[in-house]
Amino acid sequence: MATSLSNMFFKGLANRSFGRPLNGLFYCTRYSTTVSNDSDTHDDFKAANKFEGSGISLANFIEQDVKDNPVMVYMKGVPDLPQCGFSSLAVRVLKHYDVPISARNILEDVELKNAVKAFSTWPTFPQIFIKGEFIGGSDIILNMHQTGELKEKLKDITSKK
Repeated sequence: MATSLSNMFFKGLANRSFGRPLNGLFYCTRYSTTVSNDSDTHDDFKAANKFEGSGISLANFIEQDVKDNPVMVYMKGVPDLPQCGFSSLAVRVLKHYDVPISARNILEDVELKNAVKAFSTWPTFPQIFIKGEFIGGSDIILNMHQTGELKEKLKDITSKK
């Protein structure tokens, strides 16, 4: 009985059209992140470049982030809710030292993600900067933690308490 119900369910899904074929079996809708220049769209809902017209480039913005924040992490997600295992590992290691962690979620802005890669000449995330110096990713931070080098690097950064 259970087998025949599951077969009926899957046959029903296969026969139902949801939009665009995917591997010829199931159908799904593909959403676009591009914004049309539709005159009916209110300005509040149109994509905006925060830096356009401000005279600040993304490279300058990143440089300022790194300079102003003793521990700066460009990551997938935020420290309280990392969205990948490597970002989670980096945050857990850094939180062990009770230092203030500043972070930017690169998943929210593709231009920022690409600008950070160009700034550090490092292709992967998270990217960790300590006292203005690019350190690396979660593997580097973990290794530095294990050897005691990270403790030495963070010793003069005041705790967040």
